[in-house]
Amino acid sequence: MIRTEGLCKYFASNGKEVRAVDGLDLEVNRGEVFGFLGPNGAGKTTTVRMLACLIAPSAGRAWVDGLEVGQDNLAIQARVGILTEAPGLYERLSARANLELFAELYNVNDVKGQVEKYLRLLDLWDRRDTDAGTFSKGMKQKLAIARALLHEPSVLFLDEPTAALDPEAAKTVRDFIATLRGQGRTIFLCTHNLDEAERLCDRIGVFRQRLIAVDTPDALRRQLFGRQTVVHLAPPEGTADVEALVAAVRNLPFVQHVTTLRPENAAEDNYRLVISLDDPARRNPIIVQMLVGHGAQVRFVNELRHSLEDVYLSLLRSNTA
Repeated sequence: MIRTEGLCKYFASNGKEVRAVDGLDLEVNRGEVFGFLGPNGAGKTTTVRMLACLIAPSAGRAWVDGLEVGQDNLAIQARVGILTEAPGLYERLSARANLELFAELYNVNDVKGQVEKYLRLLDLWDRRDTDAGTFSKGMKQKLAIARALLHEPSVLFLDEPTAALDPEAAKTVRDFIATLRGQGRTIFLCTHNLDEAERLCDRIGVFRQRLIAVDTPDALRRQLFGRQTVVHLAPPEGTADVEALVAAVRNLPFVQHVTTLRPENAAEDNYRLVISLDDPARRNPIIVQMLVGHGAQVRFVNELRHSLEDVYLSLLRSNTA
């Protein structure tokens, strides 16, 4: 659906060449929600603008829905919808007039029907004749999403769709994006909100001028941190007992590493063993059985799950080093 080969964009700044996008090789599958993550200035928006045929690449090639950027620009623009961080609405026009104008530009067959459909879907129908300039940020963003979908694009580019929105408006926008997942559209989502990416995206790409890593969030966690089980224990009767338990766990052939986390203050009475291993679901019962056999009181067991923030920051740090 979206494919790039060595895609580059260079800008001149103070007589020097600045590489905003440097050799991007990427494939996004049809019907996928793909998260494009990176810090400010990483080149995410520049990438979107190239793929939407708003600016020309400096080098490399790209295809959107089987059409080549630079060769089939008008056809690509007819098949994509784009939501930029700043909605850019005609604020003296009503919500309905805004959408009708763009529906005409997109040569939508049933202008009034499409406008009504998306105003209703985004809960704006009751404000259809209100000037867009009087809308809240959240309402403007919803109107901009409706505008991007009027012509039923096969690819939707969303650049920071919930930036600067209050929590309620951001949730409304996220919920609507989630409803689009089952409609076969390919969604290319640029966001700084890692929780948003975790919930919405099938795969993510971490990017800073160059693509650092691409995979599902869970696969990236496993690649970076492996699998870890945390066993929560009632306090044993002495340090020697804890060390004996650690030694017993370490001797299991499938255990890669064991760390002991002791209570940090007198109010805590929970010892934890953090165990790195290959298959927690299969190995945890063996570990628990062995610990109980050595006299440990196991309170509960869970898998240590690193956040997407941990993954993101680790990848950026490794790319800087």
